[in-house]
Amino acid sequence: MNQQKKAYTYALLAILCWSTVATAFKIALEGMDFLHLLLISSGTALIFLSLLLVLKNQFSSSFKVSRKHYFSSAILGLLNPFLYYLVLLKAYAILPAQFAMSLNYIWPITLVLLSIPLLKQKIGIKSIICILVSFAGVVVIANKGSFASLQTPNPFGVFLAIGSSIFWALYWIYNVRDKREEVAKLFLNFIFGFIYIAITIALFSDFTIPDTKPLLAGIYIGIVECGIAYVLWLKAMKLTVSTDKIGHLVFLSPFASLIFINLILGESIYLSTLAGLVLIIAGIVLQKLVQKSNSIE
Repeated sequence: MNQQKKAYTYALLAILCWSTVATAFKIALEGMDFLHLLLISSGTALIFLSLLLVLKNQFSSSFKVSRKHYFSSAILGLLNPFLYYLVLLKAYAILPAQFAMSLNYIWPITLVLLSIPLLKQKIGIKSIICILVSFAGVVVIANKGSFASLQTPNPFGVFLAIGSSIFWALYWIYNVRDKREEVAKLFLNFIFGFIYIAITIALFSDFTIPDTKPLLAGIYIGIVECGIAYVLWLKAMKLTVSTDKIGHLVFLSPFASLIFINLILGESIYLSTLAGLVLIIAGIVLQKLVQKSNSIE
């Protein structure tokens, strides 16, 4: 197997992992609240990342960073895993999985919008059209395809699912500025994120050990979402001859997620969900083509 084929294999395995997480969210949330799920999953991810750093002989060195890097991890950990998953998991708790998962995919468009004030990027008419295409998909999903009457199952849940994309986009913007080794940086971020969620539970909730099935689902999320899938994707990024070759594969994930949601959770997938998801991804892909065209010019 040549290097690029290996890159495709690692990328597809990562995407398969990510595609199961929406289903795992709902299974876990059947037996615990979103705060406890965040504590268990982030704690599991922290243990996984620490073991990975030990195997790479980088555990102690990951702490030997400047105050600036510690401050950076404190901010990044606040954004992800704390605020991002806090909002997203609450959305999953009150929405059907297909809604929360699909609406969360608006984050690349949110990233473009936030880049205007934060990165001083200009936006042209083509990009505006792409954004409108994606937001049309949001309306189709949130309103179950109806334009005559309000069909949204829970407006607050829709707001949270879309709002979580703001924290992920902010995390992405500030994360790329931090040039530390990725796994070590993520490890420190999760230390701070775990501290934030532990304090939140101490102040606003009482921790109780959930039943076996939701507990295992929470552990699975921590290992797969922030551990195995992340490592597989980093490996794919290192092996590929061009990030574009594997970048678009990510858009297979939401459609694969819908299959798992249907087969395991038993949710009937609305045609409006599929149509809206296609519009969201079409807007994102078109936006990427516009950016590539502008960079060539």
